[in-house]
Amino acid sequence: MEIVLLILAAMAAAAGLGALVLAARLARRMEDLPSALSSDSEARHRAILTDLHGGLAATADRIASRQSEEGDRLRRALADELERNRNQLQLFEHTLQERVDQRLGEISGKVNERLEEGFKKTNETFVSVMTRLQTIDDAQKKIETLTGSVVSLQQLLGSKSSRGALGERQLEDIVRNMLPESAYAFQYTFQSVNVRADCVLKLPEPTGLIAVDSKFPLENYERMVSEGPERVSLAMFKADVRRHVDAIAEKYIVPGETGEGAVMFIPAEAVFAEIHGNHRDLFEYAVHKRVWMVSPTTLAAVLNTARAVLKDTETRKQVHIIKEELSKLGREFGRFDERMRKLADHIRQANRDVEDVAITSKKITDKFAAIERAELPGEAPEALPAAAAPQLSVVPKSE
Repeated sequence: MEIVLLILAAMAAAAGLGALVLAARLARRMEDLPSALSSDSEARHRAILTDLHGGLAATADRIASRQSEEGDRLRRALADELERNRNQLQLFEHTLQERVDQRLGEISGKVNERLEEGFKKTNETFVSVMTRLQTIDDAQKKIETLTGSVVSLQQLLGSKSSRGALGERQLEDIVRNMLPESAYAFQYTFQSVNVRADCVLKLPEPTGLIAVDSKFPLENYERMVSEGPERVSLAMFKADVRRHVDAIAEKYIVPGETGEGAVMFIPAEAVFAEIHGNHRDLFEYAVHKRVWMVSPTTLAAVLNTARAVLKDTETRKQVHIIKEELSKLGREFGRFDERMRKLADHIRQANRDVEDVAITSKKITDKFAAIERAELPGEAPEALPAAAAPQLSVVPKSE
């Protein structure tokens, strides 16, 4: 459209320029008209007017023709420009439509892909949630079963005899796992007194037999934990522990048959930690009575030490056997050393024989080389001329 406007402006400028030229010519003729009228006749005046009229008519015709031509050319140019713009617009519209369709297709594909991926993840999440819910249901069922088992266990351990049986079983498992069978005995009855111990440890002298008691008073401790120290006095729990220490020291320390101490097995780590951490006076009282308090963990450490002592004792018992075996090993090593020296002598003799064989082999090789050079013993080889080459001849064998 800007090109069309420029063309129209150019045409208007050309028309205005033609009008200005025509007006200038008319002005010059009008200036020349008075002198022509005064000097010439009326005929000349008329001829001038006729000529002027003809010139104006011709100029007007030329201007009209030129304007018509310019108008036609402008219309054709405008039509061509409009046609070209329309074609470009249609092409741009077609290209834009293709790009929009392509972009919409890509967006649609990505949207479908994202939707499928989202549906897949949602499905996986749903399946995972269902699986976890099933796991939670199973765990809930197990918890309910375990709760019933715990209640049953609490009912089972409600009596003192049941707790004692559980402590004895725990003590038996620990001792069997840590010591050989010859180093312990369960439900052992002392010979000098009619007393039965839950377990005795058969340690080497001077320690001897050490009794282990697995029964422990837990009633007041459980009441103190469940009801609180405000309702159950701590002194009651400590009095129970002291009475139990006194009973162990009186029954299980038998002079002449057992060692100088006994072991009080506390089957609950929490009770042992409570006594060890908050009631050191109970530990000191037990040590004064020569009773050693142990938990399952500390009992394992004590038994490990006892096993090392037993192993060391067995090793000392086998010292003479070890010495005898070492003596046998020394004699065998002496025979080995003698045979090694003989073998070394044989190897050195074989080495000398190999050197002699090598010398003999070298002499034989030199003889063969001399024979190949046609040298006989006792004959010196003749000097050949420097330029002459040796010539060999074949001598036939005489029959």
